[in-house]
Amino acid sequence: MTSPTHPFPTGTAESPAPATGPAAPSRLRDVDALRGFALFGILVVNIAFFATAFPWHGIDDPAYASAADDAVRQTVALLFELKFYLLFSFLFGYSFTLQLESARRRGAAFVPRFLRRLAGLFLLGAAHAVLFFHGDILTTYALLGLVLLAARRMRPRTAMIWAGVLLGLVALQMVGAAVTGASLATDPAVALAEGRASTEALAGSPATVIAEHLRAMPQMLLGLASLQAPAALAAFFVGLAAGKRGVLAHPERHTRLWRTLCWAGYPLGLAGAVLFATTGGTTGLDPVALALTVVTAPLLAAAYVATLFQIFPTRIGDVLSRTLAPAGRMALSNYLGQSVICAVVFTGWGFGLVGQVSPLAAVLVAVAVFAAQVAASAWWMRGHHYGPVEWLLRALTNATVPPWRRAAA
Repeated sequence: MTSPTHPFPTGTAESPAPATGPAAPSRLRDVDALRGFALFGILVVNIAFFATAFPWHGIDDPAYASAADDAVRQTVALLFELKFYLLFSFLFGYSFTLQLESARRRGAAFVPRFLRRLAGLFLLGAAHAVLFFHGDILTTYALLGLVLLAARRMRPRTAMIWAGVLLGLVALQMVGAAVTGASLATDPAVALAEGRASTEALAGSPATVIAEHLRAMPQMLLGLASLQAPAALAAFFVGLAAGKRGVLAHPERHTRLWRTLCWAGYPLGLAGAVLFATTGGTTGLDPVALALTVVTAPLLAAAYVATLFQIFPTRIGDVLSRTLAPAGRMALSNYLGQSVICAVVFTGWGFGLVGQVSPLAAVLVAVAVFAAQVAASAWWMRGHHYGPVEWLLRALTNATVPPWRRAAA
């Protein structure tokens, strides 16, 4: 089955912009706000996989089968699933260009630093997958980052072509499954039994949680390799192209692009999302719906970006940007923090409420957790240069100890 993902883009919007010209501080903040927005969408998707173990096996929790429960699941599938991880993947590729340009301006050796960063991401992801959430994608990002590093001199047009090729290959794979009649889902009776067994394991003790994560790892790796890794790499390449063109550094120069993305992205993206949602989303695993979603979800994600960058220059948008930006600046800390909080709430690391929370209640918990993270991030960033995990990753990347606190004014 496919699993939820939650990519983390390296770097922050504080990094210098590409050579197309310096970006205004508000525009750098807007990129962080976009990252914060993506962080919320990732949590809404992932919390459903914490709240019940059944979706990991391609089946909805039978304890929550009312019309209201289905409506919530379909809404999440429609607007969130397979969209927000593409947005974070795009930001990974975009931030890569910021780091590359920053190293060039300072005359620093980029490759060794980036390799250390990828190694740090891999270790963090491996620990995250084993301890808290086996849907982790940081390890995959670390490996795909090697491809991005090799492609760092790729021209924007070439990067966009490769993105299209990757998405096309994934879609063709799904079409092939549909034509041959191959099923992507587990037999319902088997899935039901496995869902119950996984729920019991995740509700047990930390030891049973870790054992369940290790047991499910091969299945997770298959889902990553077949769908999410190539789609994420495609989004990397789009981010690489956007970074080299300075699209987010100077969004006011691209108003026509934003309008086009909205006019095309919403109708086409939502059309694919409707089929995806009505066929069960990531638990239904309908190959035709997945094939269509692979090519339309990027359009909907792009429309989200275009909408935000048209809103941010307004008065309300400025407030939204200032609110979300601190959470986006410490996105890795917040992403891992979300998993820790959810593990404490739902698994044997804490209260063990897995299987006892409805889809609507899970979404409300996600909203509450993110609101708390927004407030905590604003407080933390007033006194620190980096989030705690960002500080650690920066230390590994630069092989130095970065400053911990901001100097008193």
